[in-house]
Amino acid sequence: ELDLGWINSSCVNLSAVKRNAAKLQLHRTVKKEWQAAWLIRAVTCIDLTTLSGDDTPSNVARLCAKAAQPLSPDLLTALGIEQPITTGAVCVYPARVADAVQALARLKAGHIPVASVATGFPSGQYHLSTRVPEIRYAVNAGATEIDVVVDRSLVLMQQWAQLYQELQQMKEACGPNVYMKTILAVGECGSLCNVYKASLVAMMAGSDFIKTSTGKEAVNATLPVGIVMCRAIRDFHERVGYKVGLKPAGGIRTSKDAIAWLILIKEELGTEWFDSHLFRIGASGLLTDIERQLYHYVTGRYAAASEFSMA
Repeated sequence: ELDLGWINSSCVNLSAVKRNAAKLQLHRTVKKEWQAAWLIRAVTCIDLTTLSGDDTPSNVARLCAKAAQPLSPDLLTALGIEQPITTGAVCVYPARVADAVQALARLKAGHIPVASVATGFPSGQYHLSTRVPEIRYAVNAGATEIDVVVDRSLVLMQQWAQLYQELQQMKEACGPNVYMKTILAVGECGSLCNVYKASLVAMMAGSDFIKTSTGKEAVNATLPVGIVMCRAIRDFHERVGYKVGLKPAGGIRTSKDAIAWLILIKEELGTEWFDSHLFRIGASGLLTDIERQLYHYVTGRYAAASEFSMA
């Protein structure tokens, strides 16, 4: 149920959030073999993404091949990892979902989820009558996860009931077996207090994940935003008993960024969220830097980024 009393009584201590974010960055780190292990965990939580206007079946197929084998067998052997690993999902536009499903089937990697953005991505400034059918189209094409985007005007005007009702309809369109990841577009929500309240509304409406950004805003995933969203997830779990996942996206490009987010999850939510079922990273270029760092750990030297990036 929509609990407007809980939502409207919420507030955020901005200075305390900033202090906590700075402390996480300055005083929490991992080194050597522990860093390598955390980076491998980060790989398994990546939603490997392509959301470009020039996406084609061929570059989606390359993306899927990279998702199915994100690290070279030689590197895995040197790290002492015997079983293959994959990324958490691949994420594409609705029109490219069928291409991704077919590519993963050819690779015998159909267990990798295909996520699709929907509902007027990235702006959300479309009528609901067109946004909901977009979800159904992506699901019918084979998507098992849908990244919906909220109408930020409802957040800015604090029209929580309407936002709740829209998200409920989106969740219904997803169906019972498809994850719904709700993108708040935090850089356009106006304040961290609005981010917290929108997080609560999204979870009350049935979101399986809350996601920071589309990656198209001026401000995307930052640690202060992550702290606020983690606290919303934790408060929701303590009150309702349901675990909701977190997906930061936009601007996460380096291994250092990925580890900072993993540390945040560990500190704020605990090890239960340390898994791709409850934590994802939306990224396109992050995997290249992680491969370079793991290569350096194994060999003691850095390889050129071009050795790892997709052709």
